[in-house]
Amino acid sequence: MNPRKVLERIVTVTTAWTNLRPDKSFSGRSLEQFKAKVQASHDVRAVIANLESQLEAAYTRLATVDRASMDEIRVVVLGVRADSEEGEDGELYSALGYVRRSQRSSGLTRRRDGEAQRPKTAE
Repeated sequence: MNPRKVLERIVTVTTAWTNLRPDKSFSGRSLEQFKAKVQASHDVRAVIANLESQLEAAYTRLATVDRASMDEIRVVVLGVRADSEEGEDGELYSALGYVRRSQRSSGLTRRRDGEAQRPKTAE
């Protein structure tokens, strides 16, 4: 069952019963007994709403601490790059997930096999 539709039904039945026949019992239940039985649905929804707000706050905190962690990583990587024994061409730099200076592309691009050079035509 869709929780939203269940809540709509609870509200519809409660409102109609309250407005039209508040003193009448149905299936041996009074309006107050019905409200007491369906209160659990309202209570659980309140718990879920509270947990969702806590989760949202946790994600906000996570973004803040992750930003600080990334700043710390940047400082360490800059230290590795500046270290005379390690540097941008070292094993540690590569293990940190970066491409060594000696392994970087030169920027030279080559034509693919299917892109043969076309002869220039005189205009």
